[in-house]
Order: sequence, then C-alpha cells, then structure tokens
Amino acid sequence: MSDYQYDNQTVKGFIVSSIFWGVVGIVIGLLISIQMWKPETNFAPYFTFGRLRAVHTNGLAFGLGVGAIFGLSYYIIMRLAKRPLLFPKLARFQLYLFNVGILLAAVSLLMGQTQSLEYAELEWPIDLAIVILWVMFAINVFGTIIKRKEEQMYISLWYIIATTIAVAVLYIVNNLSIPAGLTKSYHLFAGVNSANVEWWYGHNAVGFVFTTPILAMFYYFLPKSTGIPIYSHRLSIIAFWSLVFAYLWTGAHHLVYTPLPDWIQTLGIVFTIFLIAPSWGSVVNGYYTVGTDWSKMNTNYLTKFFIMGITFYGLQTVQGPTQGLRIVSQLIHYTDWVPGHVHMGTMGWVTMTTAASIYYVIPKIYHTEIYSEKVANIHFWLVLIGQLIFSITMWITGIQQGALWKATNADGSLKYTFIETLTKNYPYWQLRTVGGLIFTVGMLFFIYNIYMTIRKGSLAEAKA
Repeated sequence: MSDYQYDNQTVKGFIVSSIFWGVVGIVIGLLISIQMWKPETNFAPYFTFGRLRAVHTNGLAFGLGVGAIFGLSYYIIMRLAKRPLLFPKLARFQLYLFNVGILLAAVSLLMGQTQSLEYAELEWPIDLAIVILWVMFAINVFGTIIKRKEEQMYISLWYIIATTIAVAVLYIVNNLSIPAGLTKSYHLFAGVNSANVEWWYGHNAVGFVFTTPILAMFYYFLPKSTGIPIYSHRLSIIAFWSLVFAYLWTGAHHLVYTPLPDWIQTLGIVFTIFLIAPSWGSVVNGYYTVGTDWSKMNTNYLTKFFIMGITFYGLQTVQGPTQGLRIVSQLIHYTDWVPGHVHMGTMGWVTMTTAASIYYVIPKIYHTEIYSEKVANIHFWLVLIGQLIFSITMWITGIQQGALWKATNADGSLKYTFIETLTKNYPYWQLRTVGGLIFTVGMLFFIYNIYMTIRKGSLAEAKA
C-alpha cells in the first residue's frame, strides 16, 4: 500500500500543528507560573493570569493533545484496519478547521469571552465548530473501521472508539447553553446541577482525552518500537471495559464537601477507587511486555519514554483515588496539590507517551531514521527532571496550604491571615517555574529533533 493511500500528509499536518500549539501552550504556562510569584508580570487586560490560564489549559488539552490524538489515531487506524481513511479529503479539511478553531479559541479567551466552566470555557459559536470537527473525526474513525480489511480489532482501536463516543457525549451535554448574544451564553444547568454536570464532564475529559487515546498510542507504539508483542491482549480487553465502565461515574469526587448530595459524592469516590484496578491492568501489561527483554531500556531509546510514561500513569491512578477520599480531601482539596497531581499526568504520562509516538511516526513517514538518539535522550531526562520538580513542589505546597488554612488558635480563630498563607507559597512557586523551565528546554530539544528528522527525510526524498 502506497504512502499516498495512507494519507501521511494529514497525519503529519496534525502532528506539526499539535507541536506548534504545544509550544504556545507551554510558553504561556511558563509565563503564568511566573505571574503567581511576580505579580507585575500580569499585563492588563489581555495577558493577566486569569485569561492566560484558560489559554494555557485549552491550548495544551485541545491544541497539543487533541491535535496529536487526531493525527496519531489516523495513523494507527489505517495500519490496524489495513486500508486508507474512508474520506481522506474530509480529514484534510478537518485539519484546516482544527487550526482555525484553536486560533479562534485562543483569541476569544484572551478577550475574556468565557462560559466560566473548567475545560469548557469556549463560547457557543466555537463549541458548534468543535462539534462539527469531532463529527468529521467520527465519520472517518467509524467508516474506516467498519470497512477495515483486517477482521481482528486490536485493543488500540477499542480505545479510539471509546474516545470518539465518550468525548462527543460529554462535550455536547456539558456545553448545552442558552445564547445571550454572539459572544455570551449561560449554562443550561444551574447551581448544584451545573457543578455536577461540569465535573462529570471535567474529570471525564481527562479520562477520554488524556487517558483512553494515550493508551491507544501506548498499546500500539510500544510493541511496534520494541519489536515485542504485547504481554496479554486478554488483560488489555478486560482493563478496557472495566475502565470505560467505571470512569463515567467518578466526576463527583471533585465536589467532596460541597452541597452536592452525599450519596453522589460517595458514588464518585467508590468508582474512583475501583479505577485503580483497570488502570494498573495496563501498567502491568506494559511492564510485563518489556519484562521479556529489559535490555530494551538501554538499547531502544523509545522504551524509556513509554515505560516511564506508563509509570506516571500508574502513580497518578493511585494518587487520584487516594485524594478523592474524604479524609485526604479535607486537607488538600482546592490547594496546589491538585495541579501537582494533574501535571504529573500531563507532563509525565501524556507528554512522554505522545512524544515517543511522534518520534516513531515521523521517521516512518519520511523513510529515514531519527535525527539524533542522543538529543532524544537529553529530551527524556530534561522533561523527567522538570516534571518531578514541578509536581513534587506542588504537592508540598498543597499540604502546607491545607495545614495553614486549617490552623486555629485556642479560641477557634484562624491562626494565619490569607496573606501569610500566600507568601509562604512563593519559594515553592519559584521552584515550580524552575521545573517548568527545565521541562520547556527539554521540549525544545524534542522540537529540534523532529524538525531535523523531517528536514533529513525531505532532503533524501529530493535526491531520490
């Protein structure tokens, strides 16, 4: 089958787009980390923390994350289905609409146009464009899989299908709103119902944007890059169905100690604890796959990325359920512990796995080898060190914040003022910036390596 039939241009387009938006999101993230301890870096009115933070989260979740998901999912589907995309021109148009949508999203958020819903800030006209974008993706996903030439459906296809269905349902329901003009709308739900629906969406956006599609990449690219078959396809299927069943019930653990009914909070906590099992099913599968030849950790540079990525996934899926427990939540909820938890997943699990997948795909598309394994290894160690500094300092800050907020004098009055609790965070916030800077430098090595690989492959093709 020829490269044209595989439509590698669309795959490459999404990968390059995701890297571009990733750079934008990471640089903004570095800036807002500075704004936390250096207030004068808030440039009013469009470049304050309140506006940039939404651009940062949306730019990385949807620009980097979803962009890479589109491109790498198409790459995986075509190979596992053993046929080209059913509608290649639709996929190409989707690529153009995707970049226009992300640009409009960034501009609108900088202008302060927001629904004030976490991970769902975008106003209704852009929401409609995103729904159209996702429908295009779904048509090609389901159409290509239905028309596949390979009867057996490998686990990665199941994870892509789950992503496609779940994100559609979550996004549409949570973004139901009443327009009040072109740039303003109000959530259809109100009060406790609004909060419950929002975090049903919010946590599952993490589940079906930062988990299931990344597992699809992990299950496909780990065996392909190492040459070792996945340890247990049966275990992967059991873990898949358990994960999909449990994840959709967990959102309420974000609302512990709120007016949400206790039984809904408890239901969310119970299913969150249950999630440890299917999550670690994939962790164990990854370990046992490489366990047949651990020398791959030294001889194959991609193995480090995948195994460390799945390790962070495993740690996150223990930490998350633990902090959902009421006894733990009463200390760390609403503190910096939570962004520390989130960034262990995004900077560790998601970024490492996605970067490794891109490292595998780009040389294949250009019929060449990676420009420099040495540069890739430098990238690995920098993002690992940066992520650890970032996350650990946030966990320490969170515990400190919770303890200071709860401290009382003998008469029951608060022991510390708000400003006192705030200033004690500064050394840790400064360390977070250092960690973020190290991580950013690591990602620059990644971008350089990918650029040079593309250049190397293009020059070779020109000479051929």
